[in-house]
Amino acid sequence: MTTTTTDHHRRRPSGGGIVPVLAFAGIVVAVMQTLLVPVIKDLPELLGTSPGNATWVMTSTLLAGAVATPIMGRLGDLYGKRRMLLTSLAVMVVGSLICGFTSELLVMIVGRALQGFAMGAIPLGIGLMRDELPRERLGSAMALMSSSIGVGGGLALPLAALVAQNADWHALFFGAAAIGTLSIVLTLVFVPESPLRAEGTFDALGAFGLSTGLVLFLLPITKGSDWGWSSGTTLGLFGAAAVVLGLWGVLELRVKAPLVDLRTTARRAVLFTNLASIMVGVAFYAVSLVLPQLLQLPTVTGYGLGQSMVVAGLCVAPLGLTMMFTAPIYARLSTKYGPKTTLVIGMLIIAIGYGAGLGLMSAAWQTVVIAVVLGAGIGLAYSSLPALIIGAVPASETGAANGLNTLMRSIGTSVSSAVIGMVLANTANQVNGVAIPTMHGFRLSFLIATGAVAVGLVFALLLPRRNRVEKPQPLASSEEAVSETMPTAPTPAPIPVPDGRGDFHGFRGFRGFRGRVLGADGTPVARAKVTLIDRRGRQAGTTMSAQDGSYDLAVPAEGAYVLAARAAGHGPLASSATHAGDDRPVELDLALPGENAGVPA
Repeated sequence: MTTTTTDHHRRRPSGGGIVPVLAFAGIVVAVMQTLLVPVIKDLPELLGTSPGNATWVMTSTLLAGAVATPIMGRLGDLYGKRRMLLTSLAVMVVGSLICGFTSELLVMIVGRALQGFAMGAIPLGIGLMRDELPRERLGSAMALMSSSIGVGGGLALPLAALVAQNADWHALFFGAAAIGTLSIVLTLVFVPESPLRAEGTFDALGAFGLSTGLVLFLLPITKGSDWGWSSGTTLGLFGAAAVVLGLWGVLELRVKAPLVDLRTTARRAVLFTNLASIMVGVAFYAVSLVLPQLLQLPTVTGYGLGQSMVVAGLCVAPLGLTMMFTAPIYARLSTKYGPKTTLVIGMLIIAIGYGAGLGLMSAAWQTVVIAVVLGAGIGLAYSSLPALIIGAVPASETGAANGLNTLMRSIGTSVSSAVIGMVLANTANQVNGVAIPTMHGFRLSFLIATGAVAVGLVFALLLPRRNRVEKPQPLASSEEAVSETMPTAPTPAPIPVPDGRGDFHGFRGFRGFRGRVLGADGTPVARAKVTLIDRRGRQAGTTMSAQDGSYDLAVPAEGAYVLAARAAGHGPLASSATHAGDDRPVELDLALPGENAGVPA
């Protein structure tokens, strides 16, 4: 048996900067997705290639992000979420610099794929927030992180359009590299590493299988309108994806430490949350595709609004800004009614926004109204998703689970891009060899988005009912937040075998942990609360230390555990330890740091 105790006396950065810094990282990720939207129609000319080949500049980012998201989430659970967040951002910066110095198609595709790796920052940031923040701040923080993808997209669109109109288009990539570097520096300064680690090893074969299956699935979705949905290539890739993902699923059920715990994923709460996420992704991307085109079409079409690239970006920007402002509203609603109710309310607002949009397309101010309403609904929906996932999975799997949830949103946006693109193309009018989208196509796109929201609403209503979140009390550390927010398992009663001393500490047959809680000066600490957390992040027992500082906590089975201790006048402590499962206690003293020493590093 082995025990490992974290160095709790190392200085830890203040938690005040964690939320804005991680939210900024999410905004940086979103910028990567919308960076080239203002110049997308000019990419064939800029890269000296065909329109079909130029689409790979956008597709490569999507595919790389889809592949990297669950992998980086799992690596974060195993080796440190902050470490993997920094890695994701560093790869993105390298990709941005590659793109900034080239106009060659293949090199540009490689750089854009590297930019896509930044998508892993969203689940990693959510995981860090759960591990580091007290419960009273967690809801609004996760909501802000989750909605940052929309905030970044809304803000980046007008800024990117302004840069593209007034400077060389490569400046977009240098700007992306600069904000990526800034995000790395801020993360190093303000974000501590999480002390929580998942058990097991990295499932390399599972990562390869998932990556292959996702590429085979997303590739025909993004290129189906170009290849033809009934073509042999499209159908063949869908068939290959089904086979590869099926074999991957069988493998994941058999390995000891899978990349994705499919048994957890199959839980009702996780399954329906992920399915709802796909529908929210469809709804989010539909408005992003329709409104900018409608705004920029010339007025001679009879329905185009004739706005410039920058004005069109400004009209759509409220979509992201409203998503940001809904984060605190979500926290209050979720605290009172629960994240399921908040998700349902968000879905209903999205449906109202798209329904109103069918008749509000004749002026620029009307598109702003649509963006605000849809932003409010999408913000509430997006903010609810991580809370629903975190409430249904063990603490050690939050990175991978939120990574999978982010992947579901990416699949939703991919499907939306393909379907809406196909609808607009098939309903377009040809004018001098140029396809001009029609109002019929725009309205049909909004109807499709409304249908997706309706399906998502059904999935949301099928989520299990949860009790309302009680008004949170201040917690001393993230470890306590983990233990107090996870389901409580009953503490198994020890089977003591007296050794003649007549006290509990003398029982040789006690299977668990025992020792003393000590202060920074080595004196015993009475009435310290000691909580036992199992490898799945669930509370397995709790006790209070005696007058001499002694404690005993039984364990249900062998394995790795975390003992979290807190007491008035002392800093909190979390110590990891492993029990062999035999009827011998593991001696482990818990030395609490001073009150101002901070939480464990």
